[in-house]
Amino acid sequence: MTLDEIVKHIKPPQPMGSYSRDDCIFVLKNINGMLKEQSNEEREKAIQRGVHYSEMLPIEYVPNEEYMDLFYSTLASTASKIAGHVATVCEQIIRQRGEDVILVSLARAGTPIGVLIKRYIKYKFGLNLPHYSISIIRGKGIDENALLYIISRHQSTNLQFIDGWTGKGAIAGALFKACSEFENKYKISLSPDLAVLSDPAKCAPIYGTREDFLVPSACLNSTVSGLISRTVLRDDIIGSYDFHGAKYYTEWAKEDVSNFFVDSIARYFLQAEPDRSIIDGEKEVLNNGIKEVMRIKEEFGIPDINMVKPGVGETTRVLLRRIPWKILVDSKENPYIKHILLLAEDRKVPVEEYKNMSYSCCGLIKTMDQ
Repeated sequence: MTLDEIVKHIKPPQPMGSYSRDDCIFVLKNINGMLKEQSNEEREKAIQRGVHYSEMLPIEYVPNEEYMDLFYSTLASTASKIAGHVATVCEQIIRQRGEDVILVSLARAGTPIGVLIKRYIKYKFGLNLPHYSISIIRGKGIDENALLYIISRHQSTNLQFIDGWTGKGAIAGALFKACSEFENKYKISLSPDLAVLSDPAKCAPIYGTREDFLVPSACLNSTVSGLISRTVLRDDIIGSYDFHGAKYYTEWAKEDVSNFFVDSIARYFLQAEPDRSIIDGEKEVLNNGIKEVMRIKEEFGIPDINMVKPGVGETTRVLLRRIPWKILVDSKENPYIKHILLLAEDRKVPVEEYKNMSYSCCGLIKTMDQ
């Protein structure tokens, strides 16, 4: 089957998510009613038995009032700083990719950052760039149907992939591999250079900072990501010409802060100062994250590298969606980990100060009895 014939079988995505269509188009299949969510313990046991995480959905965590107060206060205190990091990323994207670039965020942590990038570029450069959110799954790859749809629609391969932050660099590695496989399969070359807000793993060529700080959107799940679940890929739900799947949590509309998050930061665009030292400097990709993770894995006797989750964003995910064994923190006084300490206390997870890492914190997943 030719490429044109494949594209003809791919239907345009149906509207989903709580962002406006101008802010973001989710190139995903709505799987509402097709998959029952499972508890963290059920999923953790299944994952450690070999079931892929993308074949299950977690029960969404409903934050209490104290936790939401922490989200709001963190957003208020970091919004101006984040606006500066967004500006820094956008300046690099326009300089390196030009004014006809298509923004493609990686669902779902990349989506709020992609919306911010789209809005800043529109404000600063007067460009209303297309912005899509698609799925990439560690161990399974990127949604090729979504890529083909976007490329065909715009007759362009000038895509800029966007994520929220880097942990140990697994998604950056998965993206590089996916772009290589896509080129081999379709003879279409795409740049695997990832743009992120925060790059503590030092593996992204385009970044706003390499400080491991709390991006407030990491505190929450669907309610800060357009009410979209994490993405799903399994043969009984996703057909050959379907996009990867996700649930649209319309029932959480009253709790949704997706647009509030973006609006709160966008207010600071006028005074945002891009970091010229990053924009004009040499951005060496060191891949330090994976080296630190390997050392922590050995030191704590962790059987699988995927059970070590470094960085504020990834540690948050461990506490929200996995079964943690222990949380390592550089200091319990670190202002960026207040929500980590709150979640750990709520779940009765031990927290250990560990100075021998460049990250603010690191989540270690519990080995389950099979």
